[in-house]
Amino acid sequence: MSIFTEVLSFIREPERGRFEPLALEVFRYQCANVPPYRAYVEALGRNPAAVHFVDEIPPLSTLAFKYVRTESVAAAPGPEARLFRTSGTTIGRDERGRHLVLHPEIYRASALGHLRRMFFPDNRRIAILALHPTADRMPESSLSQMISWAIEEFGVRSGEMSGEETVCTATPAGVDIASAVAFLADRTRRNGPVAILATTAACARLFGALEEAAKPLRLPPGSRLMDTGGAKGQATPLGAAAVVALAGRWLGLAPQMVINEYGMTEMCSQLYDATAFNSARRDPADTRRKLAPPWLKPFALDPATLRPVADGQPGVLAFFDLANVASVSMLLTEDLGVVEDGAVRVFGRAATAEARGCALAITEFAAPDGDAGSR
Repeated sequence: MSIFTEVLSFIREPERGRFEPLALEVFRYQCANVPPYRAYVEALGRNPAAVHFVDEIPPLSTLAFKYVRTESVAAAPGPEARLFRTSGTTIGRDERGRHLVLHPEIYRASALGHLRRMFFPDNRRIAILALHPTADRMPESSLSQMISWAIEEFGVRSGEMSGEETVCTATPAGVDIASAVAFLADRTRRNGPVAILATTAACARLFGALEEAAKPLRLPPGSRLMDTGGAKGQATPLGAAAVVALAGRWLGLAPQMVINEYGMTEMCSQLYDATAFNSARRDPADTRRKLAPPWLKPFALDPATLRPVADGQPGVLAFFDLANVASVSMLLTEDLGVVEDGAVRVFGRAATAEARGCALAITEFAAPDGDAGSR
């Protein structure tokens, strides 16, 4: 059985006690087949065979995805491989991070498996409004791909109900908020629940439009909102508690039906707010914790040593993602937070983000001048 088949099997049917040995197997595979990661591990003087626990695996900064190719070189990419790119620029260069996903079926299984648990636990098909472009409109966005898969898996099938059941009102150029409001008003009149998939910035625009028109909606029972992206794209950042409050005021959504997603292009798995809708947790909106799937292990690391801190203590967030099997699984993020009993509370970006000392030194991964564009 290949390492990819093993990981896909675990994601589909997680087996208690299997995560750590499989994670170590994945780590050794990546050391052997991802040259930049192997070079980094060797530069640290680490012997992969001598690493016996997941928390001993050296984390790779997500910044590295902007400078080197992180995919396995064990085989040439097949026609099914997908290239996803991050947004933004870095340190004076117009260089977007890239994540070549060699086995999209693993990404799909991971994305939909945890989405089902956290956002569709009632196992119902539902009308969907996307306030972010779908994959056909933005093929290099991992979020776009996830939204398209969600529509396929959880959206109302054509012919099951009358009227328009799935709408995407966004393109790479922007979001048509007027069309989004019209769709939601129509769903409300027809008493049909709707799931909204959006960036936090798009939610801010939607709430602003409803406030300007002074026309709050009361979406039918079963409706829900997933937002992601945090402060990105917002002139005035909208915090998590504010999203929950405004969704209640302008859409009539109960707090437990407003669920924030935490994810990134460099990682094939996501975390979601734990609420009364999807778990036994009852955290207030401003102190919510996020739950990871069984194939994703979160860590909070000491920024000086990159060793895990005590449970419940703040640190730089890192994750080991089995779904990243064909690239690098142990990732060091640019976010601060707390991990307690396996749940994660995200505080936000480190103040020094791209230049922070705990990140892997940029010079170790920077391509020679003129070579970055091809990497």
